[in-house]
Amino acid sequence: MTAHSDRRWAELARELEFTTLPELRKQAEGWRTGLTGLTALLAVLVLLKGRDDLTALPDWARNTAAGLVMSSFGLLLIGSLLAVRAAHGAPGREILLGGQELRRWTEQEVSRVRRALGRATACCVLGVVLVVGALVLAWMTTKAAPTHPVELRTESGVVCGELIGADRRNITVRTEAEGMVVAPQATVVSVRPTPSCGATP
Repeated sequence: MTAHSDRRWAELARELEFTTLPELRKQAEGWRTGLTGLTALLAVLVLLKGRDDLTALPDWARNTAAGLVMSSFGLLLIGSLLAVRAAHGAPGREILLGGQELRRWTEQEVSRVRRALGRATACCVLGVVLVVGALVLAWMTTKAAPTHPVELRTESGVVCGELIGADRRNITVRTEAEGMVVAPQATVVSVRPTPSCGATP
């Protein structure tokens, strides 16, 4: 039983020499599809949302994030081309029909496909890392939404804070000390903008 098993494994090892290149081609085809999809998705996101999202960043952060995104796009594109090369081979290359020449060519092609797949994988990983870096940079440096500090005078006193909303019934102001303050319109004496709540009138 053991001898039969050993012979079977030896046969599979010999067959592997002839199936390695087709298997690598299939693997490269999967990488090509994935990298092409990532590149297209990144391009669409940059075209549709990139400009709007980057306007809220400081100049240095906007330039850095744009550089990271463009570098990522370039890496994903290079990775896609490498995967195409691995999946389909070099264009216009002739395969010689001699047995030994075909064997040497196959061994060389297996080596080339493995190198191309390794580089395509590295490009994919680096491209994703750069995109994540750009997103983290954008999240950490996005400017806070502008506030609208107001001085609200009512019959019971003066409140200074960010204007949250106003309607026919109430005026809502958020203060650091008291949180949300809702003043009925009937008690409001005046509402005026102020540079900051620490400013003197």
